[in-house]
Amino acid sequence: MSNGDETEDDSAETPEPADPATFESGLDEAAEAVEQAETEADLDDADELLDDIEADLEDAVFEVELEEESDEDEAESDEDEEEEENPRDGFEDRVSELRDDIEDQRGPYIEQVTDSLDSAVSTITGSEWAKEGERELTEAAETYVATASEVLESSYAVEGDDPETVAEKLADVSEDVADSGLHPDTDEPEIQELLDGAQQLESDLDDATLFTDLEVREQLRREGFYDVLDPENRKDFPPEWSAIKLYEKRGEVEPILSALDKFDSDFMQENILDALEHMAPVEAFEAVQPLAQRRDKQAIRVLGRIGDDRACATLHNFLGGRDVELEKTTLRSLGMIGSEESLEPVAETLAADSPEIRSAAARTLGLLGDTRAIDPLAERLAEDDADEVRASAAWALNQIGTERALDAAAEYSDDRAYIVQAEAEKAK
Repeated sequence: MSNGDETEDDSAETPEPADPATFESGLDEAAEAVEQAETEADLDDADELLDDIEADLEDAVFEVELEEESDEDEAESDEDEEEEENPRDGFEDRVSELRDDIEDQRGPYIEQVTDSLDSAVSTITGSEWAKEGERELTEAAETYVATASEVLESSYAVEGDDPETVAEKLADVSEDVADSGLHPDTDEPEIQELLDGAQQLESDLDDATLFTDLEVREQLRREGFYDVLDPENRKDFPPEWSAIKLYEKRGEVEPILSALDKFDSDFMQENILDALEHMAPVEAFEAVQPLAQRRDKQAIRVLGRIGDDRACATLHNFLGGRDVELEKTTLRSLGMIGSEESLEPVAETLAADSPEIRSAAARTLGLLGDTRAIDPLAERLAEDDADEVRASAAWALNQIGTERALDAAAEYSDDRAYIVQAEAEKAK
């Protein structure tokens, strides 16, 4: 009797496995709700559907999970046995993607506009401006005030170029925007115009001249940075841009690195990095590395051109994400650096969802030239759905250039895709 009772108890404690089809159906319903949503209320309803699905997922136990629990009580299975995929992972990914879609469709909101305006007011009142900076911030404010006047059907004007006065006017406009009653469902174009203008205002203020900018120029003047200029090219604006070009032409790195360290301007940083990308000096590594760590693609390109192995640890962290352009830039830089420690992380991206990334990964493996990449490249050449990826794999095998690599590529001389055929012919 006791054995029978224990069996019944065990059976009662074992939950029924959840039906994946139920979650598939629920997620399809939620996806349709997101796609058809036209108002914030519709998006709220879709969000609630996802809340219910998440709650059900939390309570659900799938058959593969029950089997895993059972396996813990039995002997270990063969290590080579392929693990069954847990549907929970895919469902959770879909929920997350639908959440992102909902957020993308929301807004724009009046609160975003007022937050941006309040930030601009704080920038104006909390900064010390040069005379030209006062003119620049006034012009930026006048541009925004004109936009607000048109959208809100009011009449605003900036009087004078005193920063405090300008800030007060923008604060008044922000209050009127907050009280405008514009709604994201019915007034989306108007809110978006106000938001775009406010964000442009913030950007213009970032570029306006501070006293600290003048101090930077004074520092550079004392270093002799401007000595490279003559009366003709000194007329170009800004003169720092002309100086950078001249130092690049001369191959002088130190003045360029000094400017990179001192200027906060996005414009100057972009032009300085352009020069460093052309020059690719090893001395620039320490200055560029922190920018690359912030996922600046231009800085990543510079590191690739410099070719210093120390960059690899940073660049490997950018593989496997969702930013296709970032990964492609990173892969190209790793190929230029050519370190053998990049083989494994690059090879893993051959399985990326994006064919652009798979193609870039294949070409990077070709640039690395490591014979250990032959088998994964040959597999990609044989099985990938995208012809451009297969062509890149064949190109990479040609780059590796050993007999085995060339044989693997040469098999595809009658391939369905001409671009693959062309690489196969080169391998023969």
